[in-house]
Amino acid sequence: MASFNSDLKQLEKQLGHQFQDANLLLTALTHSSSQADRHKSNEDNERLEFLGDRVLGLSICAHLMQAYPLAREGELARRYNRLVRRQMCTKVATEIQLGSFLILSTGEDHSGGRQKSTILANAMEALLGAIFIDAGYKKAHEVISHLWKDHLQEGDETLIDPKTALQEWAQGQGFDLPRYEQVSRQGPDHQPIFIYQVTVQEKGTATGQGASKRIAEQNAAKALLEQNKVWETSS
Repeated sequence: MASFNSDLKQLEKQLGHQFQDANLLLTALTHSSSQADRHKSNEDNERLEFLGDRVLGLSICAHLMQAYPLAREGELARRYNRLVRRQMCTKVATEIQLGSFLILSTGEDHSGGRQKSTILANAMEALLGAIFIDAGYKKAHEVISHLWKDHLQEGDETLIDPKTALQEWAQGQGFDLPRYEQVSRQGPDHQPIFIYQVTVQEKGTATGQGASKRIAEQNAAKALLEQNKVWETSS
């Protein structure tokens, strides 16, 4: 236990926050599977995860509003979705080696639980919820700004392809996933031109063409993003 507590000090150093209530930190690191082991009776981190998800969302919104004062709602939503999604939480958790600190059942541990993206993302959010309870929103925002610092700069369209951007934006708006349909195929077999149409519920339809199905879908997605002013129209 002494060694584990020493390791937790290292985690606190990486977070930039020393917990006043050490039990909050332990709870944030405790996966629900640990309840299967009789000697582990700590509360699991699911409630803190629920809170941390909202704290992260508010913090990222605050950052984007300040960093991009002229950005339209669609662009803010696209950037927001990229920064709060599960993949990003998993990436940040991996960067601070959060998996090595988790409290798991013996079975979950042996099955690779410390590397599972869902467990890592949930624990990352739980940590943010614990910091919020322990020291308030200002401190939680500071920690998020620190941990997400490198990723906050990666907001340009060139860092994400149109199909992925459209999917994230649609999900962020609460709509169904984009639907792609082939409209036609033109030209000879050795040099075809595909025309695809994409539709997002209540956000309209757009078409795109290209020398392959993938390119046509990407161009259709880009056209719909531009149509909804999520991306600036190409000059």
